Amino acid sequence: MAKADIKPKSICHAKKWSDEVENLYRFQQAGYRDEVEYKQVKQVDTVECWPETGFVKKLQRRDNTFYYYDKQRECEDREVHKVKVYVY
Repeated sequence: MAKADIKPKSICHAKKWSDEVENLYRFQQAGYRDEVEYKQVKQVDTVECWPETGFVKKLQRRDNTFYYYDKQRECEDREVHKVKVYVY
């Protein structure tokens, strides 16, 4: 395990949609907790985002296939409560 292996201190579920929740939703769909874990696992420094919205554009899953995301919101209100928010 890398020394930069950061573990979250606590976790809660999102209550309402925000830009942060949108990006967490995208990381979790691709099989990661969040951007911190994605960067650790994939050994990358940056995540490709849409310049217009700042939302994640493309993620590589653990099986090396890719998820491509829209520049608009994808996490619907009924999905928001499923998004896990990690606190470090």
